[in-house]
Amino acid sequence: MTSKLWSFVTPGIPDDLFENLPGIPLSQREIRLQLLSQLRLKSDSVLWDIGAGTGTIPVEAGLLCPQGKIVAIERDEEVANLIRRNCDRFEVKNVEVIEGIAPECLHDLQQKPDRICIEGGRAIADIMQTAWSYLPPSGRVVATAANLENLYTISQSLAELRAINVEVVQSAVNRLEMRGFSRTFAAVDPIFILSGEKLD
Repeated sequence: MTSKLWSFVTPGIPDDLFENLPGIPLSQREIRLQLLSQLRLKSDSVLWDIGAGTGTIPVEAGLLCPQGKIVAIERDEEVANLIRRNCDRFEVKNVEVIEGIAPECLHDLQQKPDRICIEGGRAIADIMQTAWSYLPPSGRVVATAANLENLYTISQSLAELRAINVEVVQSAVNRLEMRGFSRTFAAVDPIFILSGEKLD
């Protein structure tokens, strides 16, 4: 599925095409591409994106899964509306935005996921535990960690849940930027991407 704003089947929408709000996290393009590759989406996947922020993952996943369903979960009403506006910008119709606090709101979701993306949440261990219980065998979870505490908590949770095929990726990304009259490379903030599968 494509849109007028992004007429390509390849993921990797430039960051500046998304509407954003100051202080609201935006998964930058290079990180987003890694995250999407770890999700291993199918055309009919049901994806829960917990802590969806600006909505970059729901938009990209919605375009990649035309027969699928994306559930974007965000606690803040203003941010949830931002996700809706970004979905409208890219003409994505298969994203449902839920205003709620994970993990409590997960019990009310109608469609169970085969893929889960965790991009935030204060109670990360509880979110991992609860979300995992809704995954079918061979379902995948992908979580991001921007600090040491979350990296430890997520990796410990994957071990306790007996996830298989666990992967941890942290790559260095630099972008060419104009600084005055010269072009220099600026580093993108590093982030860890952890993924694992549920045993059959």
